[in-house]
Formats: sequence, structure tokens, C-alpha cells
Amino acid sequence: MPGERAVAAARAALGVRFRLHGRSAEGLAEGLDCIGLAALALRAEGFEGPVPSGYALRSGDAVRVGAAIEALGLMPADEARPGDLVLFKAGPGQLHFAIQAEAGVIHADAMLRRVVERPELPWPVIGRWRLATGD
Repeated sequence: MPGERAVAAARAALGVRFRLHGRSAEGLAEGLDCIGLAALALRAEGFEGPVPSGYALRSGDAVRVGAAIEALGLMPADEARPGDLVLFKAGPGQLHFAIQAEAGVIHADAMLRRVVERPELPWPVIGRWRLATGD
């Protein structure tokens, strides 16, 4: 089923500490931010593209972030499906990624300082994408 490997990889990271700019392959040992968690999950699903460096999510420019995601080969999705990359507007000028799970989302929570799974986040969803799988 599409998305299963992404959700499994994100769940394997539950409890991993939050670390700003945590995006390396050693993320489970060193810590992850929301981009690092998204990359970990998408790589498990077969994504081979680059993982962004820097911290462009602080710009709050959802159009630019969405265009960058689509340039990496992810397709916009209208309906939620496990394994989707979800973009939230976490506050003024702040965007945040999570991975859609069956009944919630998995994300690197800066306040809790670890990767957690929640039934929902308090922020509006402003976009969702998935790898093109042909289905």
C-alpha cells in the first residue's frame, strides 16, 4: 500500500530528540527537525532527491515551499492518505512539515523536543504532497 513505508519509518523515529537542522542519515542518533523527519519517511518510500539545507520554512512563503516540493518530484494531493507530506502554517512566518498517519500525524515537535505522533495539530493545513506512484 502506498505510504506504508513512510509511516513505518516515521514511527520508527518516535521519541528521537528534536534537533534544528537535524537532517542527516544519522538522524535517529543525532536528532531530527521536521524536514529531517520528512526526508527519512520519504526516503523509505523511495524518494532519492536532495534534502534541503538551511531553514527556508521560517520565511512563511508557502507558495515558494510548495513549488520547491513539486520541483523535487512530489505531487500535490487533495485527500489525506497515510505517508503524505503535510505542510502546516504553525504561526506568522513559520511553516512546519509532518507525515500523515492513519489517524493523525507524526512530526518533530520543537516544544516537546522529540518526534511524536498526535491525532491532529492545532495549525491549518496549507498543502499536502506524495510521491508519484502511478496510482
